[in-house]
Amino acid sequence: MKRLIFVAIVAMIGCKDRGVQPKRTVVADSADQVIAGMTMTVSLNGVLQSKVVADSAWMYQMRGVDDLKRMTVTMYDTTGKIISTVKADAGIYRVREQHLDARGHVVATSSEGKVLKTEHLVFDSPRNLITSDTAFSSTSPKGNVSGAHFEADPGFKNVQIYKMTGIEKGGGKGRGVLLPGQRGGGVK
Repeated sequence: MKRLIFVAIVAMIGCKDRGVQPKRTVVADSADQVIAGMTMTVSLNGVLQSKVVADSAWMYQMRGVDDLKRMTVTMYDTTGKIISTVKADAGIYRVREQHLDARGHVVATSSEGKVLKTEHLVFDSPRNLITSDTAFSSTSPKGNVSGAHFEADPGFKNVQIYKMTGIEKGGGKGRGVLLPGQRGGGVK
């Protein structure tokens, strides 16, 4: 009897002919949804912070990432007033972190008429902070400024500029800009 069971087990193991097996391939990460003409709002504690409009969006739900093409982001203050608008060729929005990374011909315009141009801009919604690690230029009614990189609030009222250069308008040719804490003649 033991011998019969042993022979049956050996026969079962030996008869595992699986035939022709298909090749296993790894498929590249593909979007769960592709949307043409996407609009999305971002709120924090029930208050509208921004509205994102894109010509197209590839949404990857497992990674929590939206890949946006030709996008416009409108930023709002706590009363619902528009404080700035950012346009870019492309952007990556990380849904869980509420973090937007805009790239390619980025143009940010504040409600006061400041225009900032750069190739890379990041909006961190929970910190309510806009940053860039790329050179930028900015024009405003008060003057033109450029620098290596910056940090700012979404309305561009409080801006910290690194390696700044600029010209103050109306102050005479070549005088530079007046930095906080300086009096009179601008940058020396």
